[in-house]
Amino acid sequence: MSETVEEQQVSDDDWAAAMGEQAAAEAAATASSVTQQAASAASALFQNFGDSGSKSGTMQDFDLILDIPVQMTVELGRTKISIRNLLQLAHGSVVELDGLAGEPMDVMVNGTLIAQGEVVVVNDKFGIRLTDIITPSERMRKLNR
Repeated sequence: MSETVEEQQVSDDDWAAAMGEQAAAEAAATASSVTQQAASAASALFQNFGDSGSKSGTMQDFDLILDIPVQMTVELGRTKISIRNLLQLAHGSVVELDGLAGEPMDVMVNGTLIAQGEVVVVNDKFGIRLTDIITPSERMRKLNR
């Protein structure tokens, strides 16, 4: 009778081991399926940029950013004043800036200097005529300082 109890324990252990192996195999298959689904979903959402070395692909990629708005600012000059003097400003007050008359104005895009120019009036509106454009290599040099 002790042999049947041992045989039954062995068969229960074998059964438990087989169930564990099956559960592990199913979990691995599920994980593989989820990974494949995520990869296919990602490829459906995102454009493949692996072929960007071709000229037409580069131009298409470049065209994607052409309509992004940027903030362009022309700076006449700056000054620092105390809050007391700021509160005393009234209609007709003059604030002296550090820029000199006739000096080129800074043209900035998103806070980065890209050019300098002179003020012009066109159809009763102010404009700026670019006189000096900062090259990308000069901008990089200024960033590295």
